[in-house]
Amino acid sequence: MWGLVPLFWPLLKPAGAAEILAHRMVWSLAFVAVALLTIRRWAWAGELLRQPRKLGLVTIAAGFITINWGVYIWAVNSGHVVEASLGYFINPLVTIAMGVLLLKERLRPAQWAAVGVGLAAVIVLAVGYGQPPWISLTLAFSFATYGLVKKKVNLGGIESLAAETAIQFLPALAYLLWLNSHGTLTFAQEGPGHAALLASTGIVTALPLVCFGAAAIRVPLSTLGLLQYMAPVFQFLLGILYFHESMPLERWAGFALVWLALVLLTTDAWRTARRGRAAAAIAQERSAAGSPNPVDTVEA
Repeated sequence: MWGLVPLFWPLLKPAGAAEILAHRMVWSLAFVAVALLTIRRWAWAGELLRQPRKLGLVTIAAGFITINWGVYIWAVNSGHVVEASLGYFINPLVTIAMGVLLLKERLRPAQWAAVGVGLAAVIVLAVGYGQPPWISLTLAFSFATYGLVKKKVNLGGIESLAAETAIQFLPALAYLLWLNSHGTLTFAQEGPGHAALLASTGIVTALPLVCFGAAAIRVPLSTLGLLQYMAPVFQFLLGILYFHESMPLERWAGFALVWLALVLLTTDAWRTARRGRAAAAIAQERSAAGSPNPVDTVEA
């Protein structure tokens, strides 16, 4: 669903990116409110309101996802689908770099190599474009920052979306009312079909997130990480095959470097996970056989 969403935003024209973004915020809150009423899960809201620091983090997350949504909608409807897909390809590399710079995490050699190759890719693409790929970088950094803040908030997927869209709701509604007062709100001018499409932005936003949250507790993390590459792959293919965006040689070179970095990153993550499972299996066998734990032996 995330990979095919570039096909949806052009259907909302003649609405501009800002109006589409505002509708996305308003109708997403309506969708998650119905979902929360259905599952009767409201206790978290009271707890959140009693924690100003956590509420502040949710507000920051709402700000960054607003930037991400707005730039993405504008990019797709302005003919930059390929560059938008690049943002989500380099997002894992940006996330790792932020972990080093902000959280003082230590990287393995393969991760350092992936970040270095990713940086080289950005330089190649900047030379090819004649300027840095601002759309890709904005999408990557805004989503990576959003993920970092959400990690600290530690709310479930649907609860987090409800809190964020609740913060976005009033400014978004005020903007739509302002457009209506100036006679430029397409929601009321382009017929019921157009209005229904704008209202469905809530479903388009929330449904993939709900599915992702359901998958996260059923699928191994390594598999989940690989599946997340499907979205930018679909977006990239749509940009070339459906929207017929140009791909000069230097852009192919930049994408090739990004894909190389992702191969390094994914291979390293797979090997690390495999070693972790092997170590856990050995520890379990020793425990079942009654063998002493190596740490206990050393301490003794």
